[in-house]
Amino acid sequence: MDLIRVPVGDWAAAALDWFKNAFDGFLGVVGFVMNWLVSELSDVLIATPFLLLILVLALIGWLVRSWQFAVGTVVTLLAIVAMGQWENALYTLALVLIATVIAVAIAVPLGIWAARNDRVSATIKPILDFMQTMPAFVYLIPAVIFFTIGFAPGVFATIIFALPPGVRFTELGIRGVDSETVEAGYAFGAKPGAILRGIQLPLAMPTIMAGINQVIMLALSMAVVAGMAGANGLGKEVIASISTLNVSKGVEAGLGVVLLAVYLDRVTAALGAPADFKRSLRSMLRTRRQGAAKAAAKSAARPAPAAAVSH
Repeated sequence: MDLIRVPVGDWAAAALDWFKNAFDGFLGVVGFVMNWLVSELSDVLIATPFLLLILVLALIGWLVRSWQFAVGTVVTLLAIVAMGQWENALYTLALVLIATVIAVAIAVPLGIWAARNDRVSATIKPILDFMQTMPAFVYLIPAVIFFTIGFAPGVFATIIFALPPGVRFTELGIRGVDSETVEAGYAFGAKPGAILRGIQLPLAMPTIMAGINQVIMLALSMAVVAGMAGANGLGKEVIASISTLNVSKGVEAGLGVVLLAVYLDRVTAALGAPADFKRSLRSMLRTRRQGAAKAAAKSAARPAPAAAVSH
């Protein structure tokens, strides 16, 4: 069998070494920026009194979903505090948010490009397939080689793992826009950029938001893997519980990941389909404004009373 062995692994190792040596300065800057972003955001979150932060997150939940979800947010986040995992949860939340923002900033333009160019779409599809099917732990190898340990390799591995759904859903959403609507925009003389901003992106937004939702879920699923690279947070607690067979710590850290995932999933789902949540504060305020506008319109349309005629 050795006679027909193809040393793909050796070639990959050589390519990683070459890339590391050729772009060492650039990788150092990227690693510093990612570490700084996560550290600063986590420091801000940790410095905020936990009750105030919980109320802010609950208000966001009420704004986009319902007051019942806001109450559930308070209960679940207080459960994380009671388990002693609040600070670790904030580290994980900061890592997930930074990785998600970077992944979305790359995925959405790339998905738009793929939707508008069949050749680009055909080129990136096998790359996305490779990124999605490669075991997540493998991404830690180049991540640690490039950035040593800390938040940076965790962010890097999370971005690579979570990026494909954002690209796929964005392309699907843009391609799914009714062609007659797009042709009507061209018929009225709109430029391609105006059609993208005014027609395609608004109509594709529910699908794009579904992709962002999947990016966040995959990013949270990488929390444990990021813990293996030395990133502070719930993932590091899970790894520590495995190495020491500490069941209670593992269950508490894992439950913290689940509760964060449920909150972020429900919020992003509500952002993708705001019309479906009539009990949200946003929907209630919109209904009130529309009612006030209708009342003002009726008042303006009502004829003025005739002036009294003096004798």
